[in-house]
Amino acid sequence: MSEDFGPTFITVTDEDGQELVLEFVSALEYNGAQYQAFFPAETEGEETSEEDTGLVILKVIHEDGEDLLSTPDTEEEAEAVYELFMEELFSDEDEDGE
Repeated sequence: MSEDFGPTFITVTDEDGQELVLEFVSALEYNGAQYQAFFPAETEGEETSEEDTGLVILKVIHEDGEDLLSTPDTEEEAEAVYELFMEELFSDEDEDGE
């Protein structure tokens, strides 16, 4: 994704009704499903804990002609996709550093 126009942000609502602003990082396909990775966006005046600053991985679900975002179905799926994103993100850093 080109960053010529700046970062892309989305707002999602969690199961507790809290709105979260996320910054898009990357997307990939795993086992025939699409996944997107985000970092929580920093907002002025808002306190964030360390656990709130990690990579957020959401699965793209196609339903009624719309793309919806959901958490991965299992912990194993989440861990496998997380590892793929980490490999991709760190390989980009390696290429930039050469």
